[in-house]
Amino acid sequence: MIEYLPLVMFLVVCLALMLGYPVAFTLAGVALLFAGSGIIAGVFDPALLLTFPGRLFGIMSNYTLVAVPLFVFMGVMLEKSRLAQELLSNMAKVCGGLPGGLGLSVIVVGALLAASTGIVGATVVTMGLMSLPTMLKHGYQPALATGTICATGTLGQIIPPSIALVLLGDVLSSAYQQAQLKLGVINLQTVSVGDLFVGAIVPGLLLVIMYMVYLLIVAKVRPASAPSVREPEGAENISRGRLLLSLVPVLVLITLVLGSIILGIATPTEAAGVGALGALILAAVKRQLDLPRLREVMRATTRVSAMIFTILIGASLFSLVFRGFGGEELVHHLFEQLPGGVFGAMVVVMLVIFLLGFILDFIEITFVVVPIVGPVLLAMGVDPVWLGIMIAINLQTSFLTPPFGFALFYLRGVTPDSVPTSAIYRGVAPYIGLQLLLLLVLALWPQLVTWA
Repeated sequence: MIEYLPLVMFLVVCLALMLGYPVAFTLAGVALLFAGSGIIAGVFDPALLLTFPGRLFGIMSNYTLVAVPLFVFMGVMLEKSRLAQELLSNMAKVCGGLPGGLGLSVIVVGALLAASTGIVGATVVTMGLMSLPTMLKHGYQPALATGTICATGTLGQIIPPSIALVLLGDVLSSAYQQAQLKLGVINLQTVSVGDLFVGAIVPGLLLVIMYMVYLLIVAKVRPASAPSVREPEGAENISRGRLLLSLVPVLVLITLVLGSIILGIATPTEAAGVGALGALILAAVKRQLDLPRLREVMRATTRVSAMIFTILIGASLFSLVFRGFGGEELVHHLFEQLPGGVFGAMVVVMLVIFLLGFILDFIEITFVVVPIVGPVLLAMGVDPVWLGIMIAINLQTSFLTPPFGFALFYLRGVTPDSVPTSAIYRGVAPYIGLQLLLLLVLALWPQLVTWA
């Protein structure tokens, strides 16, 4: 049974997390508990724990991870500057006359907000506060309204610049190098966050289009669920001008951040710095920048960044002990026994990640599961960028799948009591299906990601 200790260790972590213990301390605590037991039983080399300080130093000196607090700062600052509120108001007035027009406005503004913030929680709460009362007031079915807002908020997972892609890029880069070393490659190739950003552009746009098509179909089949909103005569022309004025700053910021990365002018970290500065300037131009608001943004940035890096440290210790028990070799052996080779292994990994999304957060899965399965899949010849985007989209469903879908919790917190929680769950179900459909499309046509 000793050879199956890594799997037991993984199951114990999942159970402890389901009981509500803090993620970072659960990962580190379970790792130390198993390491100590292994040392006493003589099946774990204590010298491996001496390498942990080196891992910590590697995390602290990782230039790529500097982009995380910068992107968080940019997203929180844009949220506080009320940019989305102005965009949504003008977009709704322009598109409201169409069947499902208000819902389409939510999707478009949510996508723009995702491309400029990349923070799911901020997007869901912001869109919920701004658009849900209006949608309910104009007769939108509660399930459709809440489902649309939740699903739109999760676009920040896949549309760059995404914090999830930054974290995945760092983890996959390490996994890719391990896979190449295992194959005896001398000149190691790397996969960067910028590669994932480029690979995510087409899938992100496809997902937005799929959301919009679904909403249009619902508005056509069941007009009462997504009625049109008529504006007074002449209001639409005025709103078009205002919409253009509110769109320009967002598009300029997105172009500066993503364009500089795609063209190779700047690294993701440098582009994140530009984005943070751009968010400050936009807030100042809109007269939304003052000392109390800046202090609030910096505190929020510190909290989110500290949470991510603490989990990363705990996950690093967990993966060290997991490998010390031979976990990587066990996973590799199990994958080799699966029917279907690489295809079978990918199906199993995608299914496991999807199921884990019901009980774990995307950060936990990124730092715990991906380092375990990533090197094995990459050694089997899977394209690292395609694998990263497939995992990112799969992780996106974890925000919508009950009982622990965080987007559901975020929206429930700002939803009127008249809307039952069951309506939110029903509303997100079709959007989960669309995300899984996108996974199938990318599996059949990986060129949409690799551009090859």
